[in-house]
Amino acid sequence: MKKILLPVLAFMTLASCDNDDTVNNQDINYSKLPQEFPFSTLATLNGVNVINGGFGSGATAHPTRKGEFYVITDRGPNTAYLNGIKFLVPNFTPTIMHFKINAEGNIEVIKYIKLKNPSGQLITGLPNPVGLGSTGEIAYGADGSLLSTDNFGLDSESIVAAADGTFWVSDEYGPHIVHYSAEGVEMERISPIGVNTGTRKLPAVFAKRRPNRGMEGMCMTPDGKMLVGTMQSTMYVPTKVLATNTTLTRIVTFDLATGQTKQYLYKQNGGASDSVCDITPISNTEFLVIERDGNFGSVGGTKKVYRINLSGASDVSGTDLAAVDGMKINGKTLEQSTWDEITAAGLKPVTKTLAVDLVAKIGYEHDKFEGIVYLGNNKLAVFNDDDFGVVDDGNGNPKTKILPKTGKQDKGTMYIVDIQ
Repeated sequence: MKKILLPVLAFMTLASCDNDDTVNNQDINYSKLPQEFPFSTLATLNGVNVINGGFGSGATAHPTRKGEFYVITDRGPNTAYLNGIKFLVPNFTPTIMHFKINAEGNIEVIKYIKLKNPSGQLITGLPNPVGLGSTGEIAYGADGSLLSTDNFGLDSESIVAAADGTFWVSDEYGPHIVHYSAEGVEMERISPIGVNTGTRKLPAVFAKRRPNRGMEGMCMTPDGKMLVGTMQSTMYVPTKVLATNTTLTRIVTFDLATGQTKQYLYKQNGGASDSVCDITPISNTEFLVIERDGNFGSVGGTKKVYRINLSGASDVSGTDLAAVDGMKINGKTLEQSTWDEITAAGLKPVTKTLAVDLVAKIGYEHDKFEGIVYLGNNKLAVFNDDDFGVVDDGNGNPKTKILPKTGKQDKGTMYIVDIQ
């Protein structure tokens, strides 16, 4: 029998420092970064410590207070198992951490915000049922027992902090874009299948996201009018077998006032195994985007940030947003078409130039590079997803996630890097 120990308080809410402006009227002291986030033990499974981490799946700056940030977890610690996923802590709730860089230059947690359903009840990271965003994954507990689904479950991957104190979060299930109150209560859920959204939907084609490769990144334009989301990988349009252009992924914009969407093409440098992750704005049309692979940076992994511009790119929405395969070229979907065919049709992807190679620049050693925040003046805050300090041992059980370079357990870390 597997031994599971859960602490009494996995996420301790700290005293709120929301009105503390001690670091806001001076230059922020980033000299002590990189620095790890504080953590505790979330669970112990057969002697393996699952840490209270995962903060770094997405990141955003506080909209008004300099030196304050929000980072978010994904669905919780998990491993691959049979035809699905083992959820090592099934009642884990996707959580936002609000922190600041204090006057001494140290990371200081302000508070944790757990996400909740419209009734104010804590959600989990368990999969959605069929019809509400299911990816087809089967959920298992740490002991291999079958688990239920969660209508409001979220595999959260990015976060936006709005000026009114609310949050926008995107996920990999539906994919969904969910609007949460300042206290983390769901206010609206926008998806390609119309879950609880009324007339506000994502284009139907986004329901064909590759499972576990949904809307990995999202940001808000500086004017506060538009959400901009990045899909992690090539979508399965029309099917997994026929989606042959594995360097094509999509960017979607969502007008917050009107609900109108636009779509743009993004050409990855890598192939099907690589990921387009977080996105952060420079202006209303220019952004920074992560491209990475799954290898540790210290053993040759790719961890790059590209500067992209939507100006001049073609809107590939097509005329029917309800079309499950989206726009077509000569009877083929965009994901079936080569870049030459796309160019011949007069369609232009977003422009992109390299902003920074983290491995070359700072010797970035982590595998997961999933959160970025542009700070202005060509400075970028960088965050890793530590996977709660564990990885799959190949049999569906957790083992400690070790950084090859240092031999230490991977932990969420904030870096500051200069970009081109």
